[in-house]
Amino acid sequence: MREPILEVIDISYSYKTERGPIPVLKDISFKVYQREFVSIVAPTGTGKTTLLRIIAGLRRPDSGKVLLMGEEVKAPTPKLAMIFQDFALFPWLTALENVELALLHRRDLSKEVRREVARKYLALVGLEGFENYYPRELSGGMKQRVAIARALAAQPVVLLMDEPFANLDAITAEGLRAEIYDMVFHEESTVKAVVMVSHNLEEVVELSDRVLVLGGRPARVIAEVDIKLPRPRNTRDPEFQDYLDRLYSLLSMSLKV
Repeated sequence: MREPILEVIDISYSYKTERGPIPVLKDISFKVYQREFVSIVAPTGTGKTTLLRIIAGLRRPDSGKVLLMGEEVKAPTPKLAMIFQDFALFPWLTALENVELALLHRRDLSKEVRREVARKYLALVGLEGFENYYPRELSGGMKQRVAIARALAAQPVVLLMDEPFANLDAITAEGLRAEIYDMVFHEESTVKAVVMVSHNLEEVVELSDRVLVLGGRPARVIAEVDIKLPRPRNTRDPEFQDYLDRLYSLLSMSLKV
């Protein structure tokens, strides 16, 4: 049997409030395998981003655990890199310096080597020549490419993406979606699997190998959908539309769970 790269095992979580805990996630379990792109969809306010942060080690669950290549994730680690919808770039640093931040923990690398690695990943995402530009001088799509380069430069095993195209205009988002699969699974990349949270079902069908649908309060996995379409995917293909319809139907059902 294949060994999973990532295992999420019986994760439960509650928000702490003055009036007591509010259960958000209940017994969430799934596995992610080599070279698999998995997306998580759910109605707004279901706890998708909270789940992603738990996987990243940024929050501790009330119960359950996350295993990365068989080892429990108890804190943030460079092996799990996260891309945020708001880019999370430092405005006073250049594109190159923002990417270099991912390498500061590498005490075995000299400053010169860190710079060369950062240049390599900026080139990988199509930003060769923009190393010395500041975020304010870049378009939204270019900012997100810097964020992707920074995540890849950390040489993660799993890439986590939280609504990565939400703050881009439709044309820019479409162009980046068309390239991102080849970016993250490029031969220069260490990424073995991707987990993405998104509310945009069209981008989910375009990118995913498998989709997890969360529903209920607290949320749990109510369905899994395998996307068996060749790449690159045509959004006008009838099969593509069939998957969209199925996911819309499942999300509608999730509101009634």
